[in-house]
Amino acid sequence: MQPLMVFDLDGTLVDSVPDLAAALNRLLASRNLAPFGRPEVAGFVGDGARVLLERAFAARGTTPDARALADFLDDYGAHAAVETEPYPGVRETLDRFAAAGWRMAVCTNKPEAPARTLLDALDLSRYFAALGGGDSFPVRKPDPGHLLATIQAAGATPAQAIMAGDHHNDVLSAAGLGMPSIFAAWGYGPADTGDHASATAKAFPELFALATGLRK
Repeated sequence: MQPLMVFDLDGTLVDSVPDLAAALNRLLASRNLAPFGRPEVAGFVGDGARVLLERAFAARGTTPDARALADFLDDYGAHAAVETEPYPGVRETLDRFAAAGWRMAVCTNKPEAPARTLLDALDLSRYFAALGGGDSFPVRKPDPGHLLATIQAAGATPAQAIMAGDHHNDVLSAAGLGMPSIFAAWGYGPADTGDHASATAKAFPELFALATGLRK
């Protein structure tokens, strides 16, 4: 069976906090709220745009207004790849997976439209057989149904797949399908996430050897 490597996006494939923080702070400024630094924004990332805004507004003692999410997504969608970059070694490692016969997919809680925009802008879309965004299916990570639907969209089954991500949502969704996971320790998630993963990678290039080992 052809193996499938599934990657989270933010904090795993790309360092997106610079553009997320910029869009968030522009939104907050338009609501007369104080901005956040990038490390604070990194702590809000992982559960999708709606939850990011809920966390940010709660930290300012309020809740998002009815237009906040749409305004944020419009702004972020237009500026998703200003400072965002793939992590070191991403393209080279994806090339290694492809050369070794792996199929690849992305499963992210980021809404599908900005996720596609970002992957296109960074010339990464060509690597992936499927993209499951946070609004692509009725459920999203940590619900294993989100990961399952992404795997199926890539033409595979959980028995063929490994999940790599920096967030507990990635590890939990993989566990729910009985499949291995690799914790991306360079990302935004807490270090103890690795306690529940099948393996931990300290840098993106390590993923190839770890994934290959998990398939044996």
